Amino acid sequence: MSVDETGARRLDEADPSHRDRFLIPPLPGRPGEELAYLAGNSLGLQPRVTAQRLQSELDDWARLGVEGHLEAERPWLPYHELLREPVARLVGARPAEVVAMNSLTVNLHLMMLSFYRPTPERHAILIEDSAFPSDSYAVRSQAAFHGYDADEAVIRLRPRDGEAGLRSEDVVAFLGEHGETVALVLLGGVNYYSGELLDIPAITKAGRDAGAVVGWDLAHAAGNVPLRLHDWEVDWAAWCTYKYLNSGPGAVAGAFVHERHLADRSLPRLEGWWSTDPATRFRMGPEVTPVASADAWQLSNPPILAMAPVLASLEMFDEVGMDALRARSERLTAYLEEALDDLCGDRALEIITPRDPARRGSQLSVRLLTDDAAQVCAALRRRGVIADARQPDVVRLAPVPMYCTFHDCWRAARAMAEVVTARAS
Repeated sequence: MSVDETGARRLDEADPSHRDRFLIPPLPGRPGEELAYLAGNSLGLQPRVTAQRLQSELDDWARLGVEGHLEAERPWLPYHELLREPVARLVGARPAEVVAMNSLTVNLHLMMLSFYRPTPERHAILIEDSAFPSDSYAVRSQAAFHGYDADEAVIRLRPRDGEAGLRSEDVVAFLGEHGETVALVLLGGVNYYSGELLDIPAITKAGRDAGAVVGWDLAHAAGNVPLRLHDWEVDWAAWCTYKYLNSGPGAVAGAFVHERHLADRSLPRLEGWWSTDPATRFRMGPEVTPVASADAWQLSNPPILAMAPVLASLEMFDEVGMDALRARSERLTAYLEEALDDLCGDRALEIITPRDPARRGSQLSVRLLTDDAAQVCAALRRRGVIADARQPDVVRLAPVPMYCTFHDCWRAARAMAEVVTARAS
């Protein structure tokens, strides 16, 4: 594999992306040139179809007013049902097991309200020490809400000394030894910081064998790696759609509840108008008529203008396919890894994401041994590369397979080499 511009362009000719279906930010001061955008693990780029979809809903609103609930091109009343099957295909679920709603942390709380049922003997919540801060805040507040000391109830698993990622086998071993105290396992499928992909089926089995409920935060996994939530017998999961799923800032999130829980009327839930059976919703009765689907966790009617971009994105994922995207992701990430090794060498940085492609998603996290991540990202941007800083010393590079190219990866590695060399001199 040739790590030069010519080689990168040849790879793009043989292995093209779907870049032409996205709006790529322009390179400032360079008309006709585009940024190398490697921050899709933070916010995905806008599909060209998104504005058209939003305008279609706005046109129906202008034309129909309230009658759009039943007469719009995509009627608003059952709009969320349009997302059900593509969401299910994306995460490997049955249609009744998924629902698009709310934002990620709201969904985490709604799921924990149902599935975190602590007792004095079994009340621990197991998370990774490098969990995204919002997850840490959520689990600590849940423990405190139930009357437990969060410092004692929340167990934060740390990587082995000298390693950046938490090994799946270490999670499995902990659950085998101490699982009798764990009420809930809640880990990130792909860690936001290191980019490591955990062994979701193995950890799920270990947690359930230990008697715990197992939930997953799939914010960095949905649209990034193939998922089989139903077959893996995950109890529940939640994810956002604005990263790899390209649905826009703060876009509507998703949730999964395994079918074995759907008819369990003993589970506590917060409820609202959209929790009830749609067949009886407009009888306007005072009590919910529950449905045996993930819809039972919904509260309010769907936000159409927020769901339209999600639907457009899901249709694209259906068309391209997660298996094809995963294969291309592995090729891009391998090339970026080689380019960083070749062009940067040992110039004051190290890749902390696992080198094994099976243990990572579309992300390489680079630790700067003698530099500041924010300043390096600013210098990369001046060279036409958008990356993501995690202070104090990690730069995250995400070669998203939908729209990133091998040439983007080469540009990023070349720019990184220039920056670390210039700042070291």
